[in-house]
Amino acid sequence: LQKSLNETFGADKYSRARKEVLTYMFSRPMQMALYFCTGVLEDETLFRHYALNVPFYTHFTSPIRRYADIVVHRLLSASLGVSSPIRMEKEDIQRQAEHCNDRKMASKRVQELSADLFFSIFVRVR
Repeated sequence: LQKSLNETFGADKYSRARKEVLTYMFSRPMQMALYFCTGVLEDETLFRHYALNVPFYTHFTSPIRRYADIVVHRLLSASLGVSSPIRMEKEDIQRQAEHCNDRKMASKRVQELSADLFFSIFVRVR
């Protein structure tokens, strides 16, 4: 897909903008990852990562970026015995995960609306 897209962008002054817009529009339908507490889910098939084809998967980035990543770092540290266990019940962790999902979805929606606005202006001007 990427190869065929690269061949259609052209080489004029708007080719980079077309590439960014189209790549974004093609990746939009992909399912967004969700945070959840494994302790509240009974179906372990929900823990898998479809694209990587692994049965158990967790993802986190630097803990300076998102609260969910801080929680994962703390849980991982406690599970390795490096720090004491966090004092949250699994239901509380799940509520935090749901809140993080809500904020992430709201942020994504604002980003999409902004991109739609930019694209509309771009098309109108051109």
